[in-house]
Amino acid sequence: MHGHRYAIEITLSGSIINTPGSSEEGMVMDFSDIKAIAQKHVVEPWDHAFLVYVGDTVVADFLRTIEGHKTVVLDCVPTAENLAAKAFQILELAYRDTYGNNLRLERVRIYETPNNWADATRGGI
Repeated sequence: MHGHRYAIEITLSGSIINTPGSSEEGMVMDFSDIKAIAQKHVVEPWDHAFLVYVGDTVVADFLRTIEGHKTVVLDCVPTAENLAAKAFQILELAYRDTYGNNLRLERVRIYETPNNWADATRGGI
């Protein structure tokens, strides 16, 4: 067993908001909102957790015996590639049509290290 210091990079597309006087005028989406949504739906649930594949019953059963242990059971093996795809699936719903500007999630990049990452892209997962 080992750990990683993952980082996530998110790419969105959409129409620029042109509502005069709106705090989001000139943006597709406010960066702080992008971060807050990712934080709520992916970072907080996964941060400082042991990510385990549901099929790895020996490890999953062992982790259930540790009181106060944060475990996230996934329907896929927790590789960088699978985590990028899973994060894309989760965040696609969270970002969809935010601000009424047809916002679309285009890519999620999961960094396992600063030099190693995996991408999940629209149409690619």
